[in-house]
Amino acid sequence: MLKKTLLSVAAASTVLGFAYSASAADMVDGPSVRWNLSVWGKSRAFTAGIETLSKVADERTGGKFKIKIHYGEALSKSRENLDGIKLGAFQMAMFCSAYHPDKNPSLTGLDLPFLPFPNLKVQAKVHDAYYSHPAVAADLARWDAKLLMSSLLPQYEFTGVGDAPKTLEDWKGMRVRALGGIGKAMTKLGAIPTTVTASEVYTSLERGTVDAASFPFTYAHVAYKLTDIGKWYTANLSPGANNCPVVVNTKAWDKLPAQYQKLLEDTKPAAYEALFAAYEKADTKNFPLMKEKGLEAITYSDEELARFRKVGAQPVWDDWVKDMNEKGLPAEELLNLIMTTAKQ
Repeated sequence: MLKKTLLSVAAASTVLGFAYSASAADMVDGPSVRWNLSVWGKSRAFTAGIETLSKVADERTGGKFKIKIHYGEALSKSRENLDGIKLGAFQMAMFCSAYHPDKNPSLTGLDLPFLPFPNLKVQAKVHDAYYSHPAVAADLARWDAKLLMSSLLPQYEFTGVGDAPKTLEDWKGMRVRALGGIGKAMTKLGAIPTTVTASEVYTSLERGTVDAASFPFTYAHVAYKLTDIGKWYTANLSPGANNCPVVVNTKAWDKLPAQYQKLLEDTKPAAYEALFAAYEKADTKNFPLMKEKGLEAITYSDEELARFRKVGAQPVWDDWVKDMNEKGLPAEELLNLIMTTAKQ
């Protein structure tokens, strides 16, 4: 899992060390600007990217450009962050496209299951290329939102209670927290998906509203304490990952001095490296913890995984293309962009 999804902490630390060691030549001069950024939950691996953007903006402008991160849905509910951007209630926000697919149909291409992302570095390249596509940019422009970068969630896995699903057939009838394309794939397997938000998952699993919940592996399973109540987890299903971008209100962006715009764009590589490092650090800590908690690791054979993909991948992709074409989006072109960029 570590080799498949992440880069080395040492390499990421080197990049971050450079980003945070701003010399006089690295300083960016400009007016005083104060931005607010809305996100749910607390500081964690998922927020390492925006925390890097905030820190570098502050340090390299001598405190003139400050981005204050508001955690815990202090400014807006997670499902309403895109609405808040539209209203100009805050200048930046994070959201997950699977929370409201009808608001951002083009983005749901990155929520498709079993996409060919061998690691997060490839995923970052694909997401950036996808965000830059004119149809995607136009779709988000309806919300006065500019896509800045991805939060690069790792591949999802499930943590559950009750009997563990050892085969494809065992998923039939299970109530699962699975968003976007992962939810579509689980439907093909006979499961019953629900779009419970991240902050509601623990209670849903504890009360038996759902039998299993999918989350980025491993950091979110521990961050949201699923390991405290779960009995088992899938170790290698890797059904996909939800797309959760960082967006900026376009009016705020247009008012931002050009040198500050460039600073944010130039900081993206360091922000991605921070995410790589944070997720790997979480895995290093969490794998032993999950073993200590006594959760059973469910590992599927190559043959069983091939069955999962046959049922839950191409049919879902085909359905998505048909649906997006009906919405007037260039679906084949967008799906091809994902596949060709991943291969490159």
